[in-house]
Parts: sequence; structure tokens; C-alpha cells
Amino acid sequence: MRPIRYCVLTTLALSAVLAAASCIAASAEDPEGSETVRVTWDPVIEVDSGNATRGPWRMNESEWDFIDDPAVAINNKDEVGVAWVDHVKQDLLFQRYDAEGEPVFDEPVNVSGSSSIFSWLPRIVMSSPDDDDSPPHIDLLWQEIVFSGGSHGGEIFFARSHDGGETFSTPINLSRTTAGAGKGRLDARSWHNGSYDLIRVSGDTLYAAWTEYEGNLWFSRSTDGGESFSEPRQIAGEEGTNPTRGPSLAQGNDGTIYLAWTVGEDEEADIRFTRSTDQGDSFEEPRIVHERSGHADAPKLAVDSSNVLHIVYGESEGGRSGQYRILYSRASDESRTFGEPRVISGEFSRNQDSANFPMLRIDGRDRLLITWETYQNRRGRPTGTSFALSASGGDSFTDPQPLPGTGDGEYGFHGSQQGLLMSKLSVNDRGRIAFVNSTYRNNRASHVWLFRGAIGAGE
Repeated sequence: MRPIRYCVLTTLALSAVLAAASCIAASAEDPEGSETVRVTWDPVIEVDSGNATRGPWRMNESEWDFIDDPAVAINNKDEVGVAWVDHVKQDLLFQRYDAEGEPVFDEPVNVSGSSSIFSWLPRIVMSSPDDDDSPPHIDLLWQEIVFSGGSHGGEIFFARSHDGGETFSTPINLSRTTAGAGKGRLDARSWHNGSYDLIRVSGDTLYAAWTEYEGNLWFSRSTDGGESFSEPRQIAGEEGTNPTRGPSLAQGNDGTIYLAWTVGEDEEADIRFTRSTDQGDSFEEPRIVHERSGHADAPKLAVDSSNVLHIVYGESEGGRSGQYRILYSRASDESRTFGEPRVISGEFSRNQDSANFPMLRIDGRDRLLITWETYQNRRGRPTGTSFALSASGGDSFTDPQPLPGTGDGEYGFHGSQQGLLMSKLSVNDRGRIAFVNSTYRNNRASHVWLFRGAIGAGE
């Protein structure tokens, strides 16, 4: 593996990165060893900005004045869709960017239209049109803090657009529960919102999964492009078991659905895993990916063109209050037995105390890109983002490197204040990258940023 080569100083403030193109080249040999690959980054785009004040929690009457919760998708035309939340409006917003990074709409589109109810932490899927004149189809899943009579508010909502995001369908409630849908409970007093996932696996088929504060894991599907969804099927979380949290969905080349998650109320939580070979009509008995003594959290799944199943997650050997690292593993056999996990987040430095909440995506050449949150103080909020790249299908990874313009703390902490179970990374078949981040500096400003880049051949 060749060394990492920098094209800018990674200590640049984000404002400086906005002013000029930046690139960071992460080099690694491909499977044939005939070339290297690198990641280059374009100038950062400020999607939105706002104030940065947050009053006490008073349910939907809370006085919050900031923006947050970004999610992203990039299609094979290099168009990027970004969804995020404005807490003053209490609505979910959407903007599409063309291949040059220019916004398509003069103003963001309001998707949720529920100004009296908080909308949080979207998931977004965007299609690649067959011709240049057709707009992409866009699917959005998010959490509405609807109080339906239970101890916690939360319902899972879905909307779709057939005109590239200019308009969206009336949102539909998939969960219809009093159990606090969308919450991934760690214990009775702490949880992350955003505990759900959405994938589109063919022209008209979508799969959704979510968890509840009360502990259940649910699965639902649509076979008509999102016009309707099936009655939710319970996958895990039976009475007397640990509450489920952080589900991740993927589909194999043979149509098999894969679903991974972790659990709360357990200092030695392990990642669980199941699969369905009949489009979600039934699922295998869940099994543990790796039985280890540490606390495992926030799994992400992806399948490559050879039908190899890849997984990343955070793990702390010292329980929830310990120092997390990013672990990677893969399963290529028919039984989907994962190999021994290995650490890809590297050694910690003086300014980096922990790493968690990874994202995983694979391009059309089976190159893996993994990003994760970095912490200067493991008991605080994340302040940076790092990434690693594999050009060998997971055989080896580059040394981790910071995303240019992040990690200096000038713009405050990273990630949603509602929870770090997010969807911040997307990669298309050609290796074009879209990554989103939110920053918050109290009483100064809040921002949503879009990073665009490319995995390409090195020198």
C-alpha cells in the first residue's frame, strides 16, 4: 500500500475550503495490483445555514432555532439529493443539485408539511433516469414526533417524488404505533432517534425497517413504487429480550434481503443479523455476527457485484463509556459467516479519542468507501469525520484520513442533535461521492454542508 498524499492541509478551516477546490488522495493497490486509486474532493457546498439556539424539551412546543439532520443520495448522472430539517419550521426540506453542484430549485422544497410537528433524520433514495430528459424518482423516509398515546412520540413517514423533487406525495404513516417508532434505545434514559433504514431494490420495490423505543424491530415493503406499504412484520424485540436499535438493510444480487442491527440495555451488545430469500415474506432466525465482549453499535451493510456481503460497525472494548473503534468484516460463503473483524480506524492521536457511527458504500468497481465520526472527547459530541478506502474488495484499506475541512472545531460539533444513526454518505457506480454533514456552534450558527468527490485512478 502506498502512502497517503495530501493536496491541501487538513487543518484548513471549512471557510477556506469553500473558497477553492481541495483534494486529498488516498492511495491503495487495486485487486490486480496494476494501479492505485485516490479520493479527490471538490469545493464544499453550503446547503443551508441558520441560528444555533435550543430551548428545553417541551415536545413539539420546544423553541429550537437551528438546522440539522442531513441525508444524501447521488445517482449515476452525478445528481445529488440532500434532505435536512429546519427546526424553526419543524419541517423536512429537500434540494437537488445538478452534476456541476448547482442547486436545481430556487428554494428548498418542503416535504413533510407538518409545521406543528418535528420531522427528524431522513433517509433518501434517488434513481438514475434512463434518459437525459427524465427527472429522477426520489423516496424519503423520516421520523415525525407524533405523540399517539405512548410514553414516547415517534412515527415513520414516507413520501415520494416523480418529478425530481419539485413536488412530493402526501406523506403516509408506515408505523401507526404508540411505541415510539424511530427510537433506538440504549437504556431507559438514553436513545438515538433515526433508528430506521430504506432501500429501493428494483423499479417498484422498496424495503423499510425501523425500531421502537419499546424494543421491536419492524420490516415493511412496497411493490408499487411507494404508493402503499405492507403491514409491518416484526423481526425481533420479543418481550423479555433487549431492545433493538440501528437497523441496516441491503439486498444481494440473488434478491436476498439482509438486515443487521444491535441492541440496547447491554454493555456487551453484539450485532445481530438475519436474511430473507422470499422478498421479506419470512426471515431466518437472527444470529450474532461476532460474539465479543465489547459494546457493538451502529452497523452498516453493503453487497458488492460478486455478492460478497460487507459490514462495518463501532465497537468499544470498555462498554458504552469506552473508546470506540471502527470494525470491518465480510461474508462470501453461502451461509453468510462473517470473518474475524479487523480495525480500520487506525491508532488514536492526541486530538482523537474515539471513532463511531460508520457509513459504508460500494461503487460499480467494488471499491469500498467507509466514513465515520471522530471525537476529541469520547464523552462529548463528534467534531470530525475520517474515511478509509479499499480498492481490493476489503482485503486491505488505506490508512484513515480526515475529511478536508473537518476536525478543527471552528464550526462546532458534527452530526444530528437527535441522534447519530444517520445516512450521510452515498457513492454511485462511477465512484462519485456525496457526503453531508451538519455543524452546530451554540449561539453562533448551524450549517448543513455537502461534500462532493470522486474515487479515481491514481498516478
